[in-house]
Amino acid sequence: MNASDTTDAGGPVHGRRIAVRLPIVLLVSATIGWAASAQLVLERLALYADPDYVTTCDVSPLISCGDVFRTAQASLLGFPNPLIGIVAFAVVITTAMGLLAGARFARWYWLGLQAGVTAGLSFVAWLWFQALFVIHILCLYCIAVWAVMLVVFVGVTAHTMSTGVLPVGPRARRVAAEWSWVIALLLILAMAVSVVVSFADAFTG
Repeated sequence: MNASDTTDAGGPVHGRRIAVRLPIVLLVSATIGWAASAQLVLERLALYADPDYVTTCDVSPLISCGDVFRTAQASLLGFPNPLIGIVAFAVVITTAMGLLAGARFARWYWLGLQAGVTAGLSFVAWLWFQALFVIHILCLYCIAVWAVMLVVFVGVTAHTMSTGVLPVGPRARRVAAEWSWVIALLLILAMAVSVVVSFADAFTG
């Protein structure tokens, strides 16, 4: 997930063509996130049409998209949360396609994308907390969104740090460029462990 050609004589290079790994990682992750969000919207529409509809991820009382849909947390802004994912992941997909085609985005664009993925990760962290400690119900498609959001956040942040878009020191730039994939894997592992521990009964019984 190395974000880019990291530095040029120690300075930022956010205007240079970036390595192909970042757009591929963003494209794959955002496509998975978009597909999961779209599936959640379809499931929600089916539930609107038929209150007795059983969603495809209704596995048990503790793992049930249908039960999650019925909570206030599922529509924080007054409409289904997955609609946010459809729009947000589409932006990331478009960015990744542009990068693969050779586009170079201005610093303000990367700062805006960084702000967006940071807000997205904050929202995902809130949803994770609500699922594990408040409503205590899991949604499998939601977990997929959480995981890929972690990857997108780390990928974008690694790029903005390693290329000087975000003003950090040489050591932080080096860590961002060389260890981003490890950080992403550790975050996903931590999330998975927290889910398994909190829902041990659902997975073992």
